[in-house]
Amino acid sequence: MNDDSLPQDSWWLASLGNTLIWARLRIRPAGTAEVLDSDGNTLSYDGEDTARAQLFDAEFVEYDGLDEEDALVRGFSLHEVQPPRASTDEGLRGLMVQSLGRTV
Repeated sequence: MNDDSLPQDSWWLASLGNTLIWARLRIRPAGTAEVLDSDGNTLSYDGEDTARAQLFDAEFVEYDGLDEEDALVRGFSLHEVQPPRASTDEGLRGLMVQSLGRTV
């Protein structure tokens, strides 16, 4: 199977206090994009650039683009977190908001 026929996923996160909010950006083979948001909704966009712009506007950053220093500024260590995993989008729904379990 050709890899170009598979969707490409990337994980994005935003931090709010001791909470991480995840979003998954999926680039479809046709070039359109979808974002699975923290409420389990799938938002459709005409392309990757539009979807990325919406994520940036909502103060999300790409998880794979973070280094440890960036993560620490946001209040967590890369060693503490990883993107949610589930076999279905419905299974991801309850995992898209993650408490860091710290008190201020």
